[in-house]
Amino acid sequence: MASSYRLLVKNAQQVVLICSGGQKYLTGHELQSLSVIENGSVVIGGDGLIKAVGPAETIAARFSEATFDKVIDASGMCVLPGLVDAHTHPVWAGDRVHEFAMKLAGASYMDVHRAGGGIHFTVEHTRAAAASDLLTSLRSRLVRMQRAGTTLVECKSGYGLELHAELKMLLVIEEAGRSLPINISSTFCGAHAVPRGKTEAEATEDVLQVQLPLLKEQMSAGNLKVDNIDVFCERGVFDVASTRSILRAGKDMGLNINFHGDELHPMNAAQLGAELGALAVSHLEEVSDEGIAAMAEAKTAAVLLPTTAYILRLPQPRARDMLEAGVIVALGSDFNPNAYCCSMPIVMHLACVNMKMSMTEALAAATINAAYALGRSHTHGSLEVDKHGDLLLLNATRWEHLIYQLGGHQELVRYVVVMGNVVYDNDKTLDL
Repeated sequence: MASSYRLLVKNAQQVVLICSGGQKYLTGHELQSLSVIENGSVVIGGDGLIKAVGPAETIAARFSEATFDKVIDASGMCVLPGLVDAHTHPVWAGDRVHEFAMKLAGASYMDVHRAGGGIHFTVEHTRAAAASDLLTSLRSRLVRMQRAGTTLVECKSGYGLELHAELKMLLVIEEAGRSLPINISSTFCGAHAVPRGKTEAEATEDVLQVQLPLLKEQMSAGNLKVDNIDVFCERGVFDVASTRSILRAGKDMGLNINFHGDELHPMNAAQLGAELGALAVSHLEEVSDEGIAAMAEAKTAAVLLPTTAYILRLPQPRARDMLEAGVIVALGSDFNPNAYCCSMPIVMHLACVNMKMSMTEALAAATINAAYALGRSHTHGSLEVDKHGDLLLLNATRWEHLIYQLGGHQELVRYVVVMGNVVYDNDKTLDL
């Protein structure tokens, strides 16, 4: 085939496709055995999309007369899809390392919140921060995530809690997406907490009558692209009725519903998500059996966040019950000042050890299922023809090392590729 292509990755020990039949998510028995090619190659075209993936000999014969802008000999390496982080809060100012000591001494999330810390501490500092400073810190955090293998990340606002600060955060996310080679799914989370000085009813009204109308105006004018709407549905924050009204208003604007629910108290948020046709509900540490059944029926993804349960010493999300019920299980880092983790490999490790997921389940949850939770599994999350050429190359002969080696990704990740371009070239990997 005489033509020019952007990238050839050849002779990989393993190419982990995840799936190969165009599935938008994986559940049940499909999670037990992922699609893997031994001794495989991948071709990415000039448009950044995957043109071919298959056995190395087949690819070599088919593309014998083709030219490539770059060729990577992946002998002894594994190729995986870029990882997908389905839940982060990466735009904020103010250092909350002191709260970690409070939590270690026994303070709960709400104890810290009532003491003036938590979200309100971050809101104060984020409101005062210049957009340029927020962009600088966001770029740094996204680069750290990318070096750990993340190529698609959900980014929330939510530390503004009023019109101008929320808009500032969303514009910072927009600029980061334009200026960095990383895929971003942007989420409006103006109902992350009830601002000081407001009641829940007043905060709900502000989101509905002030924030969402301007957001719609900015989106219609082409100044801003926002994908999802989020609310923190929790006792003492936004109740089910307020959450429903905000999520419905966002859905009417064309936003995907993807919200916090059933984290600290059972709120029937899972049932609400299923009722509203939510793409995803996150956290779910306190989900009920009825909520699990409703999510399975509605094909609403459960975005589980093992770092949060670990750091706050919460009950672990019921991953096994969800998987056995047929829920689409995805993973996210929940990166934020309370759970400072940029690494999806660590998230997968915690999911396996603390939530009793298998390694194949965890990898699917951090690729195709996380992409589904963001409405992107038609373009991301697996290595299939016509999907984005986002790859992760490991200096290991088996892909499982990415999860097995706790904190070892800095020595394992050899290349990160986005749309066929090498965006991270790590020459400091070590042989196993």
